Amino acid sequence: MKTDHSNNPSIILAIETATEACSAAVAIGDKIITRFSIAPREHTKLILTMMDEVLKEADVKLNQVDAIAFSRGPGAFTGIRIAVGVAHGVALSMDKLVLPISTLAAIAQQMQQQQATHHCLAAMDARMGEVYWGKYTVKKGLMRLQGTEAVTKPENLLTALNTENQETIWTAAGSGWDQYAQQLNLTTHQKLIKIDNILPSAEYIAKLAVEDWKQGKAINIEDAQPIYLRNKVAQTVAERKRAK
Repeated sequence: MKTDHSNNPSIILAIETATEACSAAVAIGDKIITRFSIAPREHTKLILTMMDEVLKEADVKLNQVDAIAFSRGPGAFTGIRIAVGVAHGVALSMDKLVLPISTLAAIAQQMQQQQATHHCLAAMDARMGEVYWGKYTVKKGLMRLQGTEAVTKPENLLTALNTENQETIWTAAGSGWDQYAQQLNLTTHQKLIKIDNILPSAEYIAKLAVEDWKQGKAINIEDAQPIYLRNKVAQTVAERKRAK
């Protein structure tokens, strides 16, 4: 596979299925066309149609796409596997490179573009009384991870917040904050602004992927790994591969 970094605008096809939301987007340079739907358990029925729709609206053929971007997690196990599987099928059939993008980063990027936030604590409900989370700060218009993504008890989000500069205002976004808002008593935290009902979207997967493409970060699909954060899930996947 060859990576073309000519002066022509990059064309990135993006898919996102890591939560109850399902979406697809195509980015042609800075222009992004997207489809988004909240449709639990309907992802496999919707995602291919969404991909066809955005490509048709953009007047782009699949073989013209430079790379396939997808949400590599964290998120729901089944949802992540759908995104990886679809990306795998398209990349192999069309001989394309892929751009795995963090689901949490997509949430943070949405907050930067919609809320003009500079600092975001993105958190997703991980079930079992835990959240996936990451801390992001804007740099040249793109949200960049500070430290590492992790899975933790929800109360540890506030512990992380309290270690930050007291003057910094943080945006809290994602289903982790929604699920545990009452438990965390967020109204008492003056340096935290919560934005309700934010789910990851392929639009922001695409936005981040365009920059990764420019930086030469596209990889072969064989090298792309889903990110679960929970060790037991990762071990289970590895065990299944060894058993084949």
